[in-house]
Amino acid sequence: MADTFFLGAALAILAAAMLSLYRVIRGPSIIDRIVGVNVIGTKTIAVIVLTGHLFGRAELFIDIALLYALINFIGALALSRYFERKGVDVASGRGR
Repeated sequence: MADTFFLGAALAILAAAMLSLYRVIRGPSIIDRIVGVNVIGTKTIAVIVLTGHLFGRAELFIDIALLYALINFIGALALSRYFERKGVDVASGRGR
């Protein structure tokens, strides 16, 4: 019973991540795309933890989720700094 709930929760989170994919593809600005990728990464972390619980290996999967969260955070910072240094206006996505 509990496994069915966690599997359903993981599938619902994956469906929500697919909704964020729209913002990544069609985002009107670069900042929308960066935030969309970050949201997908955050939802992926939740799915990793739920999967670890389903397989009974929560400790290992939590470590993997923390590493993925760190990579997701550093990636968002790196992209933001890159576009800032390149001189791209993040609101419009055009060069200055």
